[in-house]
This record gives sequence, C-alpha cells and structure tokens, in this order.
Amino acid sequence: MTDVHGAYRTAESILRSVGPVDVFVIGGDFTVVGRPKEVEEAVNSWARYKVPMLAVSGNMDVPEIDRTLEKLGISINGRGVTVGNAGFFGVSASPHSPLHTPYEISEEEIYRRAMAGFDKVKGASVKIFVPHAPPHNSKVDRLPNGSHVGSTSVRKFIDEHQPQLCICGHIHEARGQDTIGQTVVVNCGPGKNGFYALIEIDRTITVQNREYTRR
Repeated sequence: MTDVHGAYRTAESILRSVGPVDVFVIGGDFTVVGRPKEVEEAVNSWARYKVPMLAVSGNMDVPEIDRTLEKLGISINGRGVTVGNAGFFGVSASPHSPLHTPYEISEEEIYRRAMAGFDKVKGASVKIFVPHAPPHNSKVDRLPNGSHVGSTSVRKFIDEHQPQLCICGHIHEARGQDTIGQTVVVNCGPGKNGFYALIEIDRTITVQNREYTRR
C-alpha cells in the first residue's frame, strides 16, 4: 500500500479485510505534511494484526518520519531486510520537482540509497525494490496529460540490476503495472482512496490491483 495520506482507518480496514499476509509494505506518503507522532500511532495500531511491516516515507512526509520508521524497526530507506527468501530494500522521498514538497532529494541520492539497500540483500533469491517514486518513462509514472514524471535514478537502477519486483506509488493517476526487462513494477495507487495491491511471489509473481469498498 502507498499514499495513505492520513487515511489510517482506511488502511487498517484494508489490512483487516485482506486477512493473513507475510509482509505489509507501505511505500510512502503516510501523511500530508503530518508529524512523526501520527505515523507512530498508526503503525502501532496496525501492529495488532501481527504482520511484519516494512516501509519508506514519501515526498509529502516530513524527513523526520524516516527516523520514526527506523525507531519502529520497519524502515527500508537505504536499508535491506530479508524475510524468508525475499530481500526488501527501498528509497524514501521523491526527486526534486516544481511543487517543492516537504521531502525531495536529488536523483544521485536516490540512486545511492537504492544501492546501499541492494547491497544488504544480494544473497536473497528474490529482490523487492520499494522506492516511493516510480521509474521514469513507464506506464506507472504518467500524468493525465501524458507527461512522464518518475525518477530517472529508479529507472536506471531497475535497468541495471533487474530486481524481480518494484513496488512504488507517488503518481496517484498512474495506478497499475508495467514490466521493465525482467522486473514487474506495481504502482499500488492511493491507499487513501482504498487502492492497494495483493502480490504473491512463487515461481512467478502474481499481482492483483484491488480497491477496498466499505460494506
């Protein structure tokens, strides 16, 4: 799930409706310029479902939220965590943009963090890359006007290293899937609107882009 933007109850309803999973991945934008305390409270409330959580923060999260995720033991920003045979690593924030949102970093720093996390999971048989920003020039970074606004460094990393899976968000309108070489790329869509992805990794990767509706 990505782009929760403060809709923590919606996220919890989705988690409850899905049932048991091996890992709950949050791909950034917990808040809309919110504070670390609210993220900590949300993560602690989700912990009742006893599912391992891994997360990065997004461009609408203040940078201090990264430290909260580290304190909670769920950060994969520039870090690598192995769960079973799957190695998860990620990058918070987005590239610099004309919007000047709270957490934007250079393309060089995005690439550096991606490599730092990747180096920690090289022994994993399945590698899962979780940048907040989608790869540039793909089906999952396109605005309604046709412009591609994803990260060139995320794209470069995928082209060069071909992780089996990339989970991203950021561009709400570009929810869906793409394939870059051998990498399956999933933009989960805005969690605040009930969108999420259920991904099963076996000999192949099966992705279901889903929408939660209240019953």
